[in-house]
Amino acid sequence: MTVQDWTFLIVGLTFSLYIFIAIRSRASSTGEFYVAGTGVPPLANGMATAADWMSAASFLGMAGLISFLGYDGSVYLMGWTGGYVLLAILLAPYLRKFGKFTVPDFIGDRYESGFARKVAVFAAIFVSFTYVAGQMRGVGVVFSRFLEVSVEKGVVIGMAIVFTYAVLGGMKGITWTQVAQYAILIVAFLVPAVFISQMLTGNPIPQLGFGGRLEGPLGQEVATGGAWLLDTLDRLHDELGFAPYTDGSKPVVDVFCITLALMVGTAGLPHVIVRFYTVPSVRAARTSAFWALLFIAILYTAAPAVAAFARTNLIHAVDGARYVAGEAAPDPGEKALPEWFRTWEDTGLIAWVDKNGDGLVQYRKGPAFGALDGNAKPVFAEERGPAGQRVVANPPTEGPNELYVDRDIMVLANPEIAGLPAWVIGLVAAGALAAALSTAAGLLLVVSTAVSHDLLKRGFAPNISERGELIAARCAAAVAVVVAGILGIYPPGFVAQVVAFAFGLAASSFFPAIVLGIFSKRMNKLGAVTGMVVGLAFTATYIIWFKFVDNGPGASERWLWGISPEGIGSIGMLLNFAVALVLQRFGPPPTTETQQMIEDIRVPRAS
Repeated sequence: MTVQDWTFLIVGLTFSLYIFIAIRSRASSTGEFYVAGTGVPPLANGMATAADWMSAASFLGMAGLISFLGYDGSVYLMGWTGGYVLLAILLAPYLRKFGKFTVPDFIGDRYESGFARKVAVFAAIFVSFTYVAGQMRGVGVVFSRFLEVSVEKGVVIGMAIVFTYAVLGGMKGITWTQVAQYAILIVAFLVPAVFISQMLTGNPIPQLGFGGRLEGPLGQEVATGGAWLLDTLDRLHDELGFAPYTDGSKPVVDVFCITLALMVGTAGLPHVIVRFYTVPSVRAARTSAFWALLFIAILYTAAPAVAAFARTNLIHAVDGARYVAGEAAPDPGEKALPEWFRTWEDTGLIAWVDKNGDGLVQYRKGPAFGALDGNAKPVFAEERGPAGQRVVANPPTEGPNELYVDRDIMVLANPEIAGLPAWVIGLVAAGALAAALSTAAGLLLVVSTAVSHDLLKRGFAPNISERGELIAARCAAAVAVVVAGILGIYPPGFVAQVVAFAFGLAASSFFPAIVLGIFSKRMNKLGAVTGMVVGLAFTATYIIWFKFVDNGPGASERWLWGISPEGIGSIGMLLNFAVALVLQRFGPPPTTETQQMIEDIRVPRAS
């Protein structure tokens, strides 16, 4: 069977499973649609939380960024892992004890303000749509390669699948679907990692192979003499003009701000927080947080190894290889570009332009093509070059680099680069789709709930019936799926970058309002709402300006204190805290009932 045959088989079976679960778990009430009836066991909720949390950014984007950025990419690993610990310990038990459906529910009731609820709804929708753009982009990348359709058509297929089980099942259907998706994505991530670790280092445990020597059969081709994997990567980077793989080039302040933004953004993400409302008790929420952290750690500890393996194999297979026309063989002593390169080239996610006319791929530091929308991406012409390569319409830039590789393909292409069996490649495709679709469904449910529950039931239409609210929730989910698809077709960056923007927006809006709402009895609606508006507006403006307006050469020199758009959420969060703490002095304190509610949330019942 071919790669495409295996992909159709495995992806088809997994999609059938998701739809079957959604139909069997169809929500019949708003409680089941919003929080799965609060009856999910802690172990299952831990798996569902892990799947909800480990999006396309974790499965595809994080390893892809680490593969290209090396040490600098570790900020995503540290920020996302530390952020979940912060959420599980600092916020989740208290919000579960509050006992309502959504984060806007908490903010509206805590600050005794319908306007505060509406601001929180806007922030939830804004953050969720930013986040979901990265997921749909990941879906499109997978389909474009393995079903041989365009990225745009791939996104539309993903929209149809998410629509089916998110609109039908609500949180009840999504939860049990995510349990299955976690099992699929973790197997899909680890199986090729184990194979490639054995082939490169002779050690089947990726986490240990990452720090090991190149002793496997493939490793002997890359470097002789049992060289260390990371030492070999540093040497290859030095020879090709890249920064050393194990050294960082980002300013310390930017590393700190990105890590902090990802951490506190995690703790403010509404689609993760709502998972702790689906269990029957506060104790169960703590237990499910433990299971989720364990399940997340399995993938996150393997991601740096997958990134290093992919980088090593890519450089070894591509640099200096000849693009041979048709079925011709390379000259004696030369290596030819492998078949997977041509396949991925047809997706538009990898490209080569022969700048010096020698027919060999020169992979060096720097862009290969003229900038497009702030990124050095290829624009393909209809015709092909003399060797059969895709011809690039936008002019190549000066410099030695002739190769463009989209970072989001590294995990997907890794099994093909290493020559693994076709069924493994199909399994990885199914795992990537599981990761992207699980998070997309959770995010779309947040948007649906924000509209039907927080805006209608708790705002504009308080007398709406439960059936009417359920219909409104499903209609809102349907509209959200369409908007998510549009954002997936026109994303503002790579998967992990787009998700990092969402985390920054969550950090600058939700996190201070939730923390102050739990731990400060004096915080009032004037301080909290103004802080949310200022933090969100500042962060969104900064990201939009430097990603879409001032994104040309030298833009990084104009960043505020050298802080990138991915890390500016940290400054937005500090602004939020500062504005909230100052303005709380100019408004009345919360009522006695609200202060008692805060006390009840913070103090265990036995006390």
